[in-house]
Amino acid sequence: MKRTRLSICRAKCAYPSEADARAAALAAGLDLRPYPCDRCRAHHLTSRRKGKRVPRPVAASL
Repeated sequence: MKRTRLSICRAKCAYPSEADARAAALAAGLDLRPYPCDRCRAHHLTSRRKGKRVPRPVAASL
């Protein structure tokens, strides 16, 4: 896994917990998701979806 660039980390808001980051994303009204930063050990928000697993829809049984 790639490390977060230090310049990216410094430019983003840091949240002490995932819950705080989720609350900020909700308040912003944007489709953002929190992630733990390997540089500062806080959580940041991202709009990227690459690599995120999305559950497949379950087919209804007949």
